[in-house]
Amino acid sequence: MSKAVPKAISKMAKSPALEISLRIGKDGITEAVLSELVDQLKRRDIVKVKANKSISSDRKNRQQIFSEISERARSTIVLQRGNVAVFWRTSL
Repeated sequence: MSKAVPKAISKMAKSPALEISLRIGKDGITEAVLSELVDQLKRRDIVKVKANKSISSDRKNRQQIFSEISERARSTIVLQRGNVAVFWRTSL
């Protein structure tokens, strides 16, 4: 799901004050991870997620992982750097 990201959301996503609040472990994208992301997005506009490097060292694969999460959680990726992505609540 792609939607134009407001400047305020983009600025919040880039802020060093935004802490990682969800980690994707060795089991990858589980229902528990998706459920937690959706719950967090219901409480706040953006959520910072970090995927363990053991999941994938390949950049394209990480992009696919984050894209799948975004689609399944009905959110938009605001920012992705390495194994960290920030998701924005666009429809819940």
